[in-house]
Amino acid sequence: MSPILDRPAFIRRNTRVLPVPHAPEIRLHMADDATTLWQATEADLGALNLPPPFWAFAWAGGQALARFLLDDTAPVRGARVLDFASGSGLVGIAAARAGAASVEAADIDAFAQEAIAMNAALNGVRVAARGDDLVGRDEGWDVVLAADIFYERDTAGAVTTWLAGLAARGARVLVGDPGRSYFDAARFERLAAYDVPVMRSLEDADVKPSGVWRFKGRGRSPA
Repeated sequence: MSPILDRPAFIRRNTRVLPVPHAPEIRLHMADDATTLWQATEADLGALNLPPPFWAFAWAGGQALARFLLDDTAPVRGARVLDFASGSGLVGIAAARAGAASVEAADIDAFAQEAIAMNAALNGVRVAARGDDLVGRDEGWDVVLAADIFYERDTAGAVTTWLAGLAARGARVLVGDPGRSYFDAARFERLAAYDVPVMRSLEDADVKPSGVWRFKGRGRSPA
């Protein structure tokens, strides 16, 4: 197989298995340095016009949401869960460890899908990786989890509208976000706040204040 297409080999070559700083119960294949991996991705995979390797890092919002689910399993226990824009699979793995009946982790990047499968196996849980674009679709999930997705205006608007619709029909929608540019905090209420250790080369900080949020009046946990 071509080295470019051998996704597991590329992931192993450019990452190490490390504990997630804010959720050390979970280990992931993670890069030590953002710049080095970005350069490796461009050198090895640039011809394929793939997205940046977001799957190789534990982002602040995802770490916050994972910590929340590990500490309070009630929101996902026994539920059919979707982890949207999953990246490494961190949040989906946390949901599986918290007792979800089933977990799907969606990401349109084929390397993220491979990383999700590898990371789920590493942590001894079942998470089904899928690569289709789910925005606008409703497959009856009980819980939808999303973290670090509000970077771009158009994407954030479409995703917020979609998630709001899922919450309106009764899905529990939980969002992990550290104050990304297009996160509409006025539409949400915060459930938890954390100071999350992050990589300075990604966030220009060593610690990123991050929250877990739900739509106001929607998707409440049972009393």
